[in-house]
Amino acid sequence: MNLRPDQLAAQLAKPLAPLWVLHGDEPLLVLEAADAIRAAARKQGYEERETLVVGQGFKWESLALAAGNLSLFGGARLIDLRIPTGKAGRDGGEALQRYVARLPEQTLTLVTLPGLDWATRKTAWFRTLTDAGNTIELKAPERERLPDWIARRLAVQKQSATPDALAFIAEHVEGNLLAAHQEILKLGLLHGEGALSLEQVQEAVLDVARYDIDGLRQAVVEGESARCARLLEGLRGEGAAPPLVLWALANEVRTLASLRAGQDAGQPLAALYKSERVFDERRKRQLGHALSRLPLGALTAALLHAARIDRIIKGLAPGDVWDEFLQLALRLARRA
Repeated sequence: MNLRPDQLAAQLAKPLAPLWVLHGDEPLLVLEAADAIRAAARKQGYEERETLVVGQGFKWESLALAAGNLSLFGGARLIDLRIPTGKAGRDGGEALQRYVARLPEQTLTLVTLPGLDWATRKTAWFRTLTDAGNTIELKAPERERLPDWIARRLAVQKQSATPDALAFIAEHVEGNLLAAHQEILKLGLLHGEGALSLEQVQEAVLDVARYDIDGLRQAVVEGESARCARLLEGLRGEGAAPPLVLWALANEVRTLASLRAGQDAGQPLAALYKSERVFDERRKRQLGHALSRLPLGALTAALLHAARIDRIIKGLAPGDVWDEFLQLALRLARRA
C-alpha cells in the first residue's frame, strides 16, 4: 500500500505491517521516517535488530540467512535492509522476490532506498515490494512549499516566525534540508518559545544553500530572474566548472527548442514530452510555462548564445564567461 508521509504516524500507532519500504531523494526525511519505524517497532516488542547494507561484494544469501535465523530469545525482530544505490541487480531482484513471497514470521522488514528513477520503479522486484508492504516516497518539499515545511518544524519546538522570516530561512537553506533542520534546531537553542522576528532569524541563520546545477535549470524554466542570478553567483563562488554549467543551460535550451518546434508544427505536447523522455508531472508543468513565454526565435538565439559561450570557455572568443551565463539565463527567464 502506498502511503503519504503524513499518514506514517497514524500507521505506526497500529500493529505494524510486516514489510515497510522507504525511498526518496531527501536523505533527512528517509532517515527520520526509518527512525520512527524503528522506534515504533521497539515499543511493539521487536527487540532484536539485524542490519544488512547492500554494497560491493554483498551476498544476497545473507538476506535468506537472516530470514531463516531464529530469534536468539524467541521474540520478534527487525531486519533492516539498506540499498544505498537503489540498484538490486538480477541476483538481488530475484532474492527480494523470493524473500517477499515468504516473509519470515515474527519479523518486521524495513527496506530503505534512495530516490529511484523511472526504470527502477518498473522493475519486478520493486513492484513486488510495493505490492506486499507499506511504501512511502519521501521527497524534498517543492521550493514554494519550503516556508510551510519550516513553519511546521518550528511549531514542533513551539516557535513561529513571520512570513518574511520564513522566506529568509527558505532562501538560505534552499536545496539542503539537513542544513535547514540544523538551523531550525539552532533557533530553538538560541531563542525560547514564541514568535521569532526577522531580525532574530537574520542574525542566526547562515547561508547554507546548496547551489546546484538542477536548481539553476529549475530557476530558468520557471522564469525566476533574481534566483538565476543568485544561483550563478553561488556556483561561481563554489568553483563550479563552466563546461558543466554550460551543458546544463544548453541542454535545457535544446529541450525547450525541440518542444517549441514540435508544438509550432502542430504536434501534441504529450507526445513531444514522451519523445524528450520527460515523465515527471512537475517538470512537464515547468516546461509548459516556459514554452508559453519563449517563442522558437528566442530559443534559437539562446542556442547561438550558448555556442558563443562555448567558444569563450575554449579561449576562442573574448568575454567573461560568468557574465555571459547570467545574460543567457536572464534571456531564458524573461517574462512574456
